[in-house]
Amino acid sequence: MPVYLQAVETAVPGAAYPQGLLRDIIRQQPELDRRAQRLTTSIFNASGIDTRHSAVLDFQASAQDTPGLFYDPGTGRMLTPGTGARNDFYTAHATELFVRAARQALAACPDVSPAEITHVVTASCTGFFAPGPEYAVVRALGLSPRTQRVHVGFMGCYAAFPALKLARAFCDADPNAVVLVVCAELCTIHMHSAGDPDTLIANSVFADGAAAAVVSARPPAPGALALRLDQFETTLTPPGVGEADMAWTIGDQGYDMVLSTYVPQIIEAHITGALAPLLAHDAALAGVPGAVERWAVHPGGRSILDKVQGSLNLSDEQLRPSREVLRQFGNMSSATVLFILADLRRHAVPGERVCAVAFGPGLTVESGLLTQVMGCAHADPA
Repeated sequence: MPVYLQAVETAVPGAAYPQGLLRDIIRQQPELDRRAQRLTTSIFNASGIDTRHSAVLDFQASAQDTPGLFYDPGTGRMLTPGTGARNDFYTAHATELFVRAARQALAACPDVSPAEITHVVTASCTGFFAPGPEYAVVRALGLSPRTQRVHVGFMGCYAAFPALKLARAFCDADPNAVVLVVCAELCTIHMHSAGDPDTLIANSVFADGAAAAVVSARPPAPGALALRLDQFETTLTPPGVGEADMAWTIGDQGYDMVLSTYVPQIIEAHITGALAPLLAHDAALAGVPGAVERWAVHPGGRSILDKVQGSLNLSDEQLRPSREVLRQFGNMSSATVLFILADLRRHAVPGERVCAVAFGPGLTVESGLLTQVMGCAHADPA
């Protein structure tokens, strides 16, 4: 039975920071020696990012303003709130993003009423609270109190894939299921000042954002576009490869991201093999990644996109949506691949295939194969 992404909508918080502004703030922190200052400049300048959004407003304050939770504009110092204070900020500000993205996705499906939502699946790795974001979405949108709820927590940048797989499983089990999937991240609340390369890289790429999708087995309405969820696969790099190079742990001053400079090389070496089981589902695509017309590659960073493009021999146009999302929004962890799919839904033509792929702690590779379809008077064939 076919299952479809009926809508994908995105939301970002109000503060949009130029990459150069954040670079200069990081570079002037006293914890950074001259080598770290030079690294900051080169890492930020080579990031492929122009703008990042953040729920943190502190960095747009003037020198006369009082210090915020994260930054003192008078001294130019980044502050050091504890993990509890950062999580309190997440609880207060992430909820609004979850709800806004969910409401927009539902509004984009005029044939689906709030009463018809049967499941809510949320995903996030940048904070925790209970009752959680899936509960907040049910309450804010006036969904039935019997709506089934699942939260996918702390899985990192690939978490949209487990969330979508859950949604498809619910629809496979019940053809009448209508699932609302919402990913939201406040990565910037975990920025902190340190001179090691892992922290500098994390400070240069991560951003805040949310995206939501409506998933159901209903064929799209006549003339409407939808992405059919064809296949999903997951795999790990070989034992001992990448486990220490991409990790996400809870520290005393927020969450600590390990994103070593070796990650792009690891992905370059293993991406072809990691995608082989997915593409093998279609004989026309097996061993020929370039035959997939559209690509949604999670932009963990510019160098990761470079390595994926080179390894799979993809064209600049095939990587354009991923690079544009990176340029305009940065890496919003789990929400990012949905931003790319939202772009592809607007530009792909019926019949085109889409390969979506994301990387996360482990090193884990999650992937999906989708098809752009247009609704007609008859149901789309499986």
